[in-house]
Amino acid sequence: MSGFFGLTPEYRKALFSQIHEIVFHGKGGYDFTTVYDMPIWLRNFTFKKLEEWYEKEKEANENQNKQLKAPSNDIHRPNINPSNVYNTSVPTKK
Repeated sequence: MSGFFGLTPEYRKALFSQIHEIVFHGKGGYDFTTVYDMPIWLRNFTFKKLEEWYEKEKEANENQNKQLKAPSNDIHRPNINPSNVYNTSVPTKK
């Protein structure tokens, strides 16, 4: 198939994959027609911004998971000081 009168199969697949990613990961902010009719530069810009957003979100999730899974040998106890009642001496018998 010649690419002169239309899109090559490879370009067409890449175009529709990019449109799908923007519509799907745009969380309802974009529909197929809007993205399809976008100028190429704007569609590429939007795709890159979504890609950056999800990469940052992924890194934040990984950092949070590392903190939650970090082994800790410390025993966590409440910060309560015993009152004087427990520190009194035992009365002696007479």
